[in-house]
Amino acid sequence: MTGRLNSAQPFAIGLFRIVVGLLFACHGAASLFGVLGGAMGSNGGTIPAGTWPGWYAAVIQLVGGSLVALGLGTRAAAFISSGSMAYAYFDVHQSAALWPIQNGGELSALFSWSFLLLVFTGSGAFGLDRLLAGRSAAAEESKPASEPVAA
Repeated sequence: MTGRLNSAQPFAIGLFRIVVGLLFACHGAASLFGVLGGAMGSNGGTIPAGTWPGWYAAVIQLVGGSLVALGLGTRAAAFISSGSMAYAYFDVHQSAALWPIQNGGELSALFSWSFLLLVFTGSGAFGLDRLLAGRSAAAEESKPASEPVAA
């Protein structure tokens, strides 16, 4: 049983990455464009461009979530996304109460830890990172060996 589960691990990580990335990108799209119900607490509106930290967080959510969902630059995008959610938790939520269930920071904490996990596991299956890495490895193998010419 363990062997089967271990062999399916890249696929489970890939599906996890896609779901988490899409959910994160949806938050950014809602805040920036007013879709999917709009920004939280805005009655379907958007966050004004350039406002700190909400607008910048929404850009990180949209771009970072999209990159993670695609599996493109996964580790870097997940690292930045994790950091932005850690900042959101400690700056916005932590002052209200200690526990996430009390301070409304559950999503921030879950996203932060989920992205941190992806920093260490990588994109898993179905990611563009793997596709591009496979292409570059194939290109390296097909290159003729360059040896110095003896005079």
